[in-house]
Amino acid sequence: MARCVTCGAELHPERALKYDYCLAGECQEKNFKGLTMVAVGVNKAAEQYLILDERTEADLASGKYRDQRRGSFGPPAAAHPPERTASQARTPARSQAAPSARQAWTRSQERLALLYNEQGLRPAEIADKLGLSSHLVTQIVLAAKNRGKS
Repeated sequence: MARCVTCGAELHPERALKYDYCLAGECQEKNFKGLTMVAVGVNKAAEQYLILDERTEADLASGKYRDQRRGSFGPPAAAHPPERTASQARTPARSQAAPSARQAWTRSQERLALLYNEQGLRPAEIADKLGLSSHLVTQIVLAAKNRGKS
């Protein structure tokens, strides 16, 4: 039979499965350890709360609870430019240059969209004011945030 580490009283077999101390007030006060909770934002509708233990820490470190709202817009940026092969090295560099992607909004539209966004307007409301689609307004705001302007 298991015994309490503080007072030496016998522990009920079911209690001994999880705890090494009895239910006496002084034993609980001395041995009780609070649980650390962590809020995990897994989607924009709600957060999930977990007890922070070794397994949860490993899951967090592995990216299991990655925020689905982050990094999901557009293709991932390349960390390094691709290396040129020997045959590509013989061709002039200008043939490798791709035409630059044309931005679908003007600088003034971007400034206004960001200003309205900072005032708390939703993309649909901003779109109505600027005569754009809410999808385009969302792209404008996300592009600015990715550049660190907002």
